[in-house]
Amino acid sequence: MRLLPWTTPDGKPCYLDPDTAHPGALSLLADSVEVSQLGSAEEVLAGSRAVLGDAAAGERAVRFALTRAAESLEDVLRIAVSRGRRIGADAEGGEDGV
Repeated sequence: MRLLPWTTPDGKPCYLDPDTAHPGALSLLADSVEVSQLGSAEEVLAGSRAVLGDAAAGERAVRFALTRAAESLEDVLRIAVSRGRRIGADAEGGEDGV
């Protein structure tokens, strides 16, 4: 089972049982969302470093940077877990990886 890079409206994880030989539209969408989330995380990291490096940055800027960094970290961790499970499933010759 693949952990998808989004959650349900109430915050529960979403999973997909993919056909690894023929990825479907949902699997391709998940790949695209992951790429977007990783790109966003890079931008958030650069912005957070800039705020932290600015001695004149106010509390509001620091709180905003930290909030965005926490959101990005959550996305990146979800991607890492999902990919780790898929790598484990490939190594074991299975498809569920859970």
